[in-house]
Amino acid sequence: MSASIAPPREKVFWHQTVDLPSAAPSTPIPSRVDVGIIGGGITGLSAARTFARHGAKVVVLEAESIGWGASSRNGGMVLTGLKLGMQTVAKRYGEARARLLYQCSLDAIDTVEQLVTEEKIDCGFRRDGHLVLANKPAHYDGMAREADFLARACNHMVELLTASDLREEINSNVYHGALRDGFSAGLNPAQFVAGIARAAERAGATLHPYSRVMDISRAAGGFVLETVRGTLRAERILAATAGYTGQALQGLQRRLVPIGSYIIATEPLGPELSASLIPHRRMLFDSMHFLNYFRMWEDRLVFGGRAAFYPENEKTIQRSAEILRQQMVRVFPQLARVRIEFVWGGTLDFAFDMMTHVGEMDGILYSLGYAGHGVAMGTYLGKTLAEAALAGQVHEHPFASLPLPPAPLGLYDGRPWFLPLAGLYFRVLDWLE
Repeated sequence: MSASIAPPREKVFWHQTVDLPSAAPSTPIPSRVDVGIIGGGITGLSAARTFARHGAKVVVLEAESIGWGASSRNGGMVLTGLKLGMQTVAKRYGEARARLLYQCSLDAIDTVEQLVTEEKIDCGFRRDGHLVLANKPAHYDGMAREADFLARACNHMVELLTASDLREEINSNVYHGALRDGFSAGLNPAQFVAGIARAAERAGATLHPYSRVMDISRAAGGFVLETVRGTLRAERILAATAGYTGQALQGLQRRLVPIGSYIIATEPLGPELSASLIPHRRMLFDSMHFLNYFRMWEDRLVFGGRAAFYPENEKTIQRSAEILRQQMVRVFPQLARVRIEFVWGGTLDFAFDMMTHVGEMDGILYSLGYAGHGVAMGTYLGKTLAEAALAGQVHEHPFASLPLPPAPLGLYDGRPWFLPLAGLYFRVLDWLE
């Protein structure tokens, strides 16, 4: 290990571990398909595989390289639950709906594991579980109430760990306890999305990177999609664009807030130090609104968080690296002299109600609003929404019952001018709580 303070490379660490499909295809975009999927990430590829396996002619249109966005840039956590706590979900929608949605989150992890097994995707998938770390004593009390609710209403057992118990899980003194869930998993997200891409192609889907959709219009029998590489007609369209939803899908764009999440990866720590930090290699995240999340990958620590709540500029990545390094050393002072080798960012999609949504808008299918739970939910919803569409039962999908809300007062055109205010609001909440 080195005491060097040289700035980290602005590269996605996961991208160094696999060759993502990147070359523009030599074949032209087809003139007509059954299903046109916009977005070549986890959701779009999972849906493409499902549609193609049922005999549909499917094309995936991706603005960048396949898997370029948050699908290959995240922390690789495959988590139970949703962004909101299930007690909050129950208060909004009732216990029966909360139980059903929570079961979907459990089924989502099984779906990831089944896909990895069936398609022989080498991505380091392991069910090591996750910990939610309590930053404050009051947060731990809230975790106890959530654990009771999950056991009673969702028949899902989690464990509470006191601060002293927690020393067996993490070599840090900054937390006041934790909630442990052994059902969750971890993987290498770039290897996973590359594996789904190959699986979708084997099923018969065609993938077209660097094929940004510029405009969508209705036509007899479906839609016309104008892309930078040509025009095609599709009977159905699925928007799987998450935090990268653009003007071509303006109705959806105005209902989503893109929020940056940033990650650093250390230099290799060696087996002794890496084993001492997180002995059981679980996925970890804390209980703050301005949260941090971290895990081991081999002998590196991968440490991420909401380092910046403002539109990205040329200094955002390196500034985020500084903020995340400070947070990492606060949690693990023993890493004060460790070099940060990589830093990168990606864009998450938040709906205004902070819930995940599937459905149909202006005839276009969508699955959006993962808010950091996209590895599991994107895989599951891509598959199940495609199955529902094939059966003509989209309206019966559990997540389709949740209306996708517009911005409050309609003061939003897809450009998140209010992000600095949102960041200040969450910091105040963290201080007050």
